Amino acid sequence: MAAVLVVLRLMEIQFLVIRHTFEIYAAIVAILFLAIGIWVASKLIRPKTIVVEKEIPVLQFVFNEPEFLRLGISKRELEVLELMSAGLSNSEIANKLFVSENTVKTHVTRIFDKLDVRRRTQAVDKAKKLSLVR
Repeated sequence: MAAVLVVLRLMEIQFLVIRHTFEIYAAIVAILFLAIGIWVASKLIRPKTIVVEKEIPVLQFVFNEPEFLRLGISKRELEVLELMSAGLSNSEIANKLFVSENTVKTHVTRIFDKLDVRRRTQAVDKAKKLSLVR
């Protein structure tokens, strides 16, 4: 009797498979597309950069006092030079130091003469090389 029940169940399953073939194929295709979609999304969302943490030794700035004295730069001119190295314009430097723009221009001209340069970028570069500014 058990064998007959098993055979009847198999026949019922075969009948259901034959009767609902399209739905079964559609479900298999849907599951396949779902799996492909999940795989593609995981590839697109995953970051492509690798973060590597590494210690970088920081060199401390040491002011070059002998060069400062040799060039004869005043403390105010050094302040102007530091602000120039920060990328500030003459008017911004004047506002920060509470002086007129003409005073800043005078300081800048004297800095150029003492460092023997013609442009602000050259002055900042030379001052950095001489360890006068950061």
